[in-house]
Amino acid sequence: MMKQARTLLSRSLCDQSKSLFDGASTLRGFASWSTGSGFSGKEAAKPSGRVFAPYAIFKGKAALSVEPVLPTFTEIDSGNLRLDRRGSLMMTFMPASGERKYDWEKKQKFALSPTEVGSLISMGSKDSSEFFHDPSMKSSNAGQVRKSLSIKPHADGSGYFISLGVINSILKTNDRIVVPVTTAEFTVMKTAFSFVLPHLMGWDRLTDQDGTGTQRTTSHGNTDPQQLEQEWDK
Repeated sequence: MMKQARTLLSRSLCDQSKSLFDGASTLRGFASWSTGSGFSGKEAAKPSGRVFAPYAIFKGKAALSVEPVLPTFTEIDSGNLRLDRRGSLMMTFMPASGERKYDWEKKQKFALSPTEVGSLISMGSKDSSEFFHDPSMKSSNAGQVRKSLSIKPHADGSGYFISLGVINSILKTNDRIVVPVTTAEFTVMKTAFSFVLPHLMGWDRLTDQDGTGTQRTTSHGNTDPQQLEQEWDK
């Protein structure tokens, strides 16, 4: 069943007009980077369009997909770039709506900052982590929408429970989505997160001063709208 789900996901990312899992829901290709913006300076063939490479985990009651959102830069004098906003790792949770079907309309997102990524990478087999987000934390609207991401180990050490809770006092909703992941799946996440972390910080630009192999994204340039997808967007 898992092999079939991943095969269907791959087909969906190639053609976003097609639906995932017999047309019941669509797992859209998450924000990636444009042509020539890959992390490696050498590629066998340059893609003609956007590259889709989310890491997706499908379970009986929910699905989880993780993808990097790269940082943006502002071009200053003499063509130099200054970091405008750090990147993040976008985690998208979707509850199941049936057998091998997931409800995209009820998705919930949680964006891990570079520091939060570091906390996850450093986790051991018996460690737990919990993160809290409030978009209005420093305003009079604080507490209206609260998100909590929890990562707790299985009692037998076989993996982790990754759960996202979202309390929305405006809509009067309280949602929780839980995805169990195996040790192998969590290891893939940690390894991928370690690889992508310098790119979220924009440090890859420091080792590629001529700009080859990276995306030139500026605050006043042509920015991919999916590149700017935020945790609080629906």
